[in-house]
Amino acid sequence: MGKQANGKFAGMIERAGLSRGEVARRVHRRSLEYGNPHINPDTTGVRRWCLGEQPRHPLPRIIADVFSAHFGYRVTAYDLGFGDSPDLDRPLAYSASFGETVEAVTELGRADMDRRAFLAAVPFAATAGVGPSRDWLLNTLDQQPEPGPRVRLEDVVSVRNMFASFQDMDVMQGGGSGRLVLTAYMNEHVYPLLRRTFADDVRQALCAATAEQTYLLGWMAYDDGEHGTAQRYLIQALRLAEESQDAALGAHVLAGMADQATLLGNPQEGRRLAQAGRQGLRRADSPACLADLWALEARALAAAGDAKAAAHAVTEAEHAFANVLPDREAEWAKFIDGAYLHGEIANVFRDLDQPDHAAEHAHRSIDYARAQGRARRGAMSQAALAVSHIQRGDLDAAHAAGVRAIDLSRRVKSSRSVEAVQDVQRRMVPFGAHPLVADFRERTRMLLAA
Repeated sequence: MGKQANGKFAGMIERAGLSRGEVARRVHRRSLEYGNPHINPDTTGVRRWCLGEQPRHPLPRIIADVFSAHFGYRVTAYDLGFGDSPDLDRPLAYSASFGETVEAVTELGRADMDRRAFLAAVPFAATAGVGPSRDWLLNTLDQQPEPGPRVRLEDVVSVRNMFASFQDMDVMQGGGSGRLVLTAYMNEHVYPLLRRTFADDVRQALCAATAEQTYLLGWMAYDDGEHGTAQRYLIQALRLAEESQDAALGAHVLAGMADQATLLGNPQEGRRLAQAGRQGLRRADSPACLADLWALEARALAAAGDAKAAAHAVTEAEHAFANVLPDREAEWAKFIDGAYLHGEIANVFRDLDQPDHAAEHAHRSIDYARAQGRARRGAMSQAALAVSHIQRGDLDAAHAAGVRAIDLSRRVKSSRSVEAVQDVQRRMVPFGAHPLVADFRERTRMLLAA
């Protein structure tokens, strides 16, 4: 009873035009690079893999890297018939090796395209951000990418020009609207550039542009409710930001990681990540990013119940925001405006059960968002306003604001907007069988069904 032949692997060798002996030699060379000198397959070993024998860890990954280098795009272990799923723990690692980082982020992007349902089920790892934030601060850099056609500054400019369009799509329509398009763009046009050669200035610019868009992929996944996927993108974006030597960009990525940690019930971790971002930002000038980090630290402190420290962090956020000059901020910081900041501060005071302050900032956020046509931010701030009314015992006003939040949520693809509406519904439960409670529950049910 023989094993079933591995047609995928045999077909890949044929497509590559390599002999089995050459595959074995390349696997050995790659194994040496990864510090595994004992891995030294021969032609017979490669033949056994073609016949269906499964190579042991870490061989599947090493073999995949060999074919990735040969073809110039990401080939995964499951593309070769070695296992049924990608290695989804790999993007949780913050590797000192730039080459390993390239492989991790391209494998993640490929899985996001080809195995989205599988990837959506991966869990969020509560403490996975500790090491990356520490290593980013230590700022260790190393390897060069593999040889290939040289990347020019013009290539990087074209990547950067696309970023504004994708970020606007996220801000105006929600993370679920443009993520698939951005994933395809990154897989087909951006991640392959990382495998090529470039001058030092091009290298830094390319890593910065790739970090920006990888962060945006993570943020879109976060807004779409896929937190395990988001976490993996954000960790790899942080590593790419380090490679770019752009401290403000790295701090921005840590802000996203802090936001996610607090949202998922880990406010102490959220605070540590925000503090790491502020520490790194001492080497850069971005008042917008600093305001964001202070606001997210305030969110974490409020979630932990520390009202005094949260109020101090809010004050620091407002002071930093007063120094923002939009024309001097990076493109990725443009969303940190009045609608965003006041919305975050409204949530701080909501969590501290201070409805008057929450309502004040929610109204300011709503006004900014309405002027800009930003439905997602408007929905979340209307939900914060509804909660402030509930905390004051005004069900009529809470229902009206909640209905506006539902109407705005229908216009975007954002799990966060829907979750904000659900939070309002849960907080209405103590009002019992009131007709407005029943009406809001039915409206929420219809939103979820849609």
